Amino acid sequence: MAAHYYTVTWDQLHRDARALAWRLMSCGPYTGIVAISRGGLIPAAIVARELDLRLVESVCVVTYQDELRGEPVVIKPPAAAGDGTGYLIIDDLVDSGTTARVVRALMPKAHFACIYAKPLGREMVDSFVTEVSQDTWILFPWDTEPQFIEPLARRTVA
Repeated sequence: MAAHYYTVTWDQLHRDARALAWRLMSCGPYTGIVAISRGGLIPAAIVARELDLRLVESVCVVTYQDELRGEPVVIKPPAAAGDGTGYLIIDDLVDSGTTARVVRALMPKAHFACIYAKPLGREMVDSFVTEVSQDTWILFPWDTEPQFIEPLARRTVA
């Protein structure tokens, strides 16, 4: 279980993805982007817009089945990206680096960037915006939903 939780709102994600794009402007030019599905899809769309890139490819890697972690399996390779020359790989988060290692092996010449990085995976990426502790679980806006909470005065105290 995570010791800390960090909730990312849609607004915060958008600001952080734009901050990543700003950092990446001086590293290009890029031919296109490869989004790591699924978490990297939305950040990749924002970065593609900010860098004015129209070629967006994806790579799909499965490392979890429900809550069980297994060996990573590439279920859709990034065919258009070749060895990654001129490409930018985008993900939301690098955690342990497991997925990043697989994707890096597919496209060793690409520039790998993510919004959030944890210490165990940080060495796998070339650029990131925010580092969080390894024991922090990031709650992305697509994994959460706002719900009504009773005011404290209305709650029954047990």
